[in-house]
Parts: sequence; C-alpha cells; structure tokens
Amino acid sequence: MTSIIVAGHGQFAKALVETSEMIAGKQTNVATVTLAPQDGIKTLENKFKKVLATFSENEILILVDLWGGSPFNAAAKFVATEGNHLALMAGVNLPLILEAYMIKDQPLAAVVKHLTQVAPDTIKQFQVSDQSEEGDDLE
Repeated sequence: MTSIIVAGHGQFAKALVETSEMIAGKQTNVATVTLAPQDGIKTLENKFKKVLATFSENEILILVDLWGGSPFNAAAKFVATEGNHLALMAGVNLPLILEAYMIKDQPLAAVVKHLTQVAPDTIKQFQVSDQSEEGDDLE
C-alpha cells in the first residue's frame, strides 16, 4: 500500500484532494501539507514530519505542485534522508492524482513508474478540427 501526501503553496493541496474526492470518493492514506504565506521552511518541515509520522508503516508518495518550490524543497530533505520508502514527484494535477488513487494499492516503485508514464497525457490542448474536413469530429 502506498500512502499519498499532496503538498503545495496556499490551499492548492487541500483543494486538489477535496476536488479529487468529489470524483473518486473519500480516500484513505491520503494527507495534505499546505504552505501558508506566514510559514517559514522550519514550519513547513515540521508539517511534513507530522504527516510522515502518521504513515510510518507504508511507502509514501509525495506529490507537490512545483519543482523547486518550498514544498518540494522541504519534502526533498526527507526523501534524501529516508529515501527507501519515499518518492517525490512535482507537477501534480487532478488527472495525475486520480491515477495515483487507482493504483495506490501497488508498491511505491510501480506507482511512480505508472505516474511517470501517464503524466504527459494529463495535460492536453483542445483543438477544433478544420471545418473543411469531412465530419464534425473534435480532436
């Protein structure tokens, strides 16, 4: 079983988990870490430490909003020191977290591999096909 921590600036992580649960239902072994404007790096690290302690028996995937941001940097410190059961990925979005929910019963390495493979498909551009082409299909 892989536990999931979603972290980000402001209320992003909390809103993302709440929104994802509207679609996928209430999730177990999922937590959030939020970076409030007044939080310093030590406060953020303490938030991670507290959440990580609740999942001490599981492998843990940390999904953050932005590579190199404060939530990423704080999480990276834990991954660097406790790396065997932790993984960190940046750029989380709604489709990606839904994918993570569907496979979180698998080992962490399998979850990370799957999310890395599907990540490019989680963002797409809508385009209207040329009207002169046969049919009215949207791409």
